[in-house]
Amino acid sequence: MINGIINVYKEKGYTSHDVVAKLRGILKQKKIGHTGTLDPDAEGVLPVCLGNGTKLCDMLTDKNKTYEAVLLLGKVTDTQDITGTILESKEVGVSKAMVEEAIFSFIGEYDQLPPMYSAIKIGGKRLYQLAREGKEVERQVRKVWIHNIQILDYDEENKEVRMLVDCSKGTYIRTLCHDIGAKLSCGGCMKSLCRTKVGQFHIMNSLTLDTIREKMEQGQLQHYVIPVEDMFSNYTKVTVTEENRKYLYNGNILEKKHFTDSFINDFTTQVMVYDWQGTFVGIYQYETVSNTFKPYKMFL
Repeated sequence: MINGIINVYKEKGYTSHDVVAKLRGILKQKKIGHTGTLDPDAEGVLPVCLGNGTKLCDMLTDKNKTYEAVLLLGKVTDTQDITGTILESKEVGVSKAMVEEAIFSFIGEYDQLPPMYSAIKIGGKRLYQLAREGKEVERQVRKVWIHNIQILDYDEENKEVRMLVDCSKGTYIRTLCHDIGAKLSCGGCMKSLCRTKVGQFHIMNSLTLDTIREKMEQGQLQHYVIPVEDMFSNYTKVTVTEENRKYLYNGNILEKKHFTDSFINDFTTQVMVYDWQGTFVGIYQYETVSNTFKPYKMFL
């Protein structure tokens, strides 16, 4: 079984679940999970966890993300992107300066209302399922962070704005485009979307499914799979002594006396724990009150 994380370039037309299904066929293993959905018409970075790396899915979902999006002004759709039914078409009588001012006003903390065409569950049903039934339900706004927006190009003739958005998890770029259009009073929707970065995963290092198949057939895929422990390269590394191995392998709480390493007394964070043979076992969380280390994620 292959363990680790692979940086997949999701192409248009595939759902994130399609990518996982195809990888199961290519890699001949079932234990695979993605780290956050991308709409079928979107493309770009989709980190996929393999084997024991699936325990990282929730941690990678929390990472900040970067998108390159095209905002089309003058159109409002039910899905908030160009694939939806047009609800309104308006004249766009705004200047470049007004567009810039409206876009940059969204930088910072932002109360965003999730779109009806989304995978959020309310009352046991996905919102997009309700939307397809012609229903609209009340949703709660969510606080998201737009860390930065860079305008890459403004096509005044076609009323299109190409921009790079750095944002927190849970941000809907479709909704951001819709809200920018609303602020300009001319409406707007998302024309295209490409995710260029998720945490440390960059689009320049991503692989298409065809490339992954090719590397697998050549026996070279392991060179492109990031080991689980590499995801924690900035963590302190500690080693459990051989005589205390039973505490480690049983997932017990560890004390400083169980390690070979000398410690600074005021631990406030997580550490990478290895056995005496140098095998990475898991992430432990330091508990200040008890002065012990509690298992957080085990990877053996």
